[in-house]
Amino acid sequence: MESNSSSIAFRAFCSQHGLAATHQRQILFEVVQGMEGHPSPEEIYARVRRRIPSISLATVYKNLHLFVERGIVGEVSLHHGSLRIETNRAAHHHLVCRACRSITDLDEKSFKLEMEHDRVSPSFQVERYSVEVVGLCPACKEKSSRMTTK
Repeated sequence: MESNSSSIAFRAFCSQHGLAATHQRQILFEVVQGMEGHPSPEEIYARVRRRIPSISLATVYKNLHLFVERGIVGEVSLHHGSLRIETNRAAHHHLVCRACRSITDLDEKSFKLEMEHDRVSPSFQVERYSVEVVGLCPACKEKSSRMTTK
């Protein structure tokens, strides 16, 4: 049973972001905030369905896109085949495994990159930038090593 204070806080949060506060959005928001890493909409949907069995995958997608659009959650690059959501709003980059497609946050301080936004392109307004380091995660690297030594 949800507490009245969390419901009031969620309504205020939605008002701040220009959203109608619905029960489905509140459950979706709570689920996303409780997940670590970079879950896919399908992973989020599976967890939301435990609390709202009648919710559709389309509703989850629609609201996730709305959350991204309003800056409530972030979106990891679509270059890896599917939408991934992230709640880490601190400046960071990503390690991306090319085999299993896992995504791991990498602190921005790991790179000594400084971009001069005005030098990128005079007509392009830079909002953010991120670096993706693509390779093999430890588990896939180990699996690959075992396959080549056979």
